Amino acid sequence: MRMKEMVRRTGVHERPLRYYEQQGLLTPGRLPSGYRIYGESDVATVRRIRCLPAAGLPTALIARILPCIRADDEHLVPACPDLLGRLRREGERITRAIEDLQASRAILDTIITAAPPGGVGTPPPVATGAS
Repeated sequence: MRMKEMVRRTGVHERPLRYYEQQGLLTPGRLPSGYRIYGESDVATVRRIRCLPAAGLPTALIARILPCIRADDEHLVPACPDLLGRLRREGERITRAIEDLQASRAILDTIITAAPPGGVGTPPPVATGAS
């Protein structure tokens, strides 16, 4: 199938498909004219690729683990012995990043809470009354 059909079948636009190819995640064939030609297995590959960045995985890691992931009904399943360890380490990295962001957010909230009621740079209210 050509690019437009691939876009229709996967819901992924042309630019990300080209990016996946540049990153070595997808290897479509080429017609003599230079047009990309995709097979059914490419549709499944793109669907697997789309799940992995949403899980917080960078494309460099996706390129290494993609051959070790297979689809089982609605789930992705590790198919290589060392993959589970890699995924656990990545999960730990994401957990640390979340904890760091939560600590940063707590500091930011403390600073915001300490701001004067009218906000920074707001002039104090002018006293009115008879002189």
